[in-house]
Amino acid sequence: MKLVTAQVPRILFAGVSSGCGKTTVTCAVLQALVNRGLRLHSFKCGPDYIDPMFHERAIGAKGSNLDLFFYDDNTVRCLLAENALGTDVSILEGVMGYYDGRGVKTMEKSTYEIAKETDTPAVLIVNGKGMSFSVTAVIRGFLSMVADSCIRGVILNNVSAPTYALLKEAILEQFGGMVKPLGFLPPMKDCAFESRHLGLVTAGEIADVREKLQRLAAQAEQSIDLDGLLALARESAPLRYASIPVRRFETPVRIAVAMDKAFCFYYRDNLDLLSKMGAELCFFSPIADGALPDCDGLYLGGGYPELYLAQLSDNTSMKNSIRSALLCGMPCIAECGGFMYLTEGIEGHPMVGLLPGTCKNQGRLTRFGYVTLTAKADNLLCHAGERICAHEFHHYDAENTGDGFTAEKKPGVSWDCAFSTERLYAGYPHLPFYANLRFAENFYAAALAYKREREG
Repeated sequence: MKLVTAQVPRILFAGVSSGCGKTTVTCAVLQALVNRGLRLHSFKCGPDYIDPMFHERAIGAKGSNLDLFFYDDNTVRCLLAENALGTDVSILEGVMGYYDGRGVKTMEKSTYEIAKETDTPAVLIVNGKGMSFSVTAVIRGFLSMVADSCIRGVILNNVSAPTYALLKEAILEQFGGMVKPLGFLPPMKDCAFESRHLGLVTAGEIADVREKLQRLAAQAEQSIDLDGLLALARESAPLRYASIPVRRFETPVRIAVAMDKAFCFYYRDNLDLLSKMGAELCFFSPIADGALPDCDGLYLGGGYPELYLAQLSDNTSMKNSIRSALLCGMPCIAECGGFMYLTEGIEGHPMVGLLPGTCKNQGRLTRFGYVTLTAKADNLLCHAGERICAHEFHHYDAENTGDGFTAEKKPGVSWDCAFSTERLYAGYPHLPFYANLRFAENFYAAALAYKREREG
């Protein structure tokens, strides 16, 4: 296996906990660096597809995911290096607290492990509200947790300029340069982002979002050491990884991808992978368009269909177009919200009606988290017994969730899920294709077969 070495300037923003301000700091720095004219790629640690989408649509920095549950160490390094190609710097944003892993008693699959496996310098984000010298105790705890924490800097959130000046001196005195104080953000309540049941709301829904981001960027230019962050990023060790061979099909296919206010949750690497294989992605709106574009396959991602039930339900021509195409054998992947759209209805609003049962809000997260899927029979994406890591995050549930796969959360905790046939995968779990490339290859091959069927 031939190893590739790549110089990838990069830095990781790590939080002491959820809610400490790492997303605010990340957005402030990204926008400030974009304003400087730098080419960026943002990475979200973990399975959240909303933050990368937000970074791309609102800020203009392309975004994708790095996840050690989905991918092995080499795949994470490869995706980091290849997505960073042609950029000036990559910004990684952690998830939860820095050492928080899959379970309460482990740091396995944590943001720290991403930093360690990619050899990325981390900057700890500490919410200084209600603290003074105790901030140094928090920093000391994170530095001493493991032999090499990868933490090289610290940014304080929710502190005033005079308080930061004193705490900066204290940090330098306490740690002697082991960790660099790299600035602060003062309390900025008017720049807070609203949240709903899944991370940040979509960029198009946030009132005056770009104005907020510009205010954050202006503040970052004043109070965060952006030049120091860039210098730290350039000190990153070279990335070493083995390239992942992607099958290139000789014949192109057209894959219709639902992309509008209702359906927009995709892993960017999934879409890029289909393009690398030779697919032409044709984006369309189930809300606004009257029919599917001319295509050989259909990808219905997740999103917020529950917010646009009337529009989706009233677009009868689109629903008929999709149902007719799938009944005629067009291959389709439908994840979470896309799966719900294919059922008989959501909260009393008629949907496509391809799949039996309806969907209703449960008022709480349902089957939330990482799962491993195992196919119970041969289907569109794989053979019986093949597996892929996946993720579920939804408050709605369906009367019939399918039984084509077994989803295992941990030993002894499993359930049936997803409708699967020779031409269909439809279920709540989101599938990261780089976790098992055969799933994407088989989807492409089915689209190619359907194309040839149509051509006679």
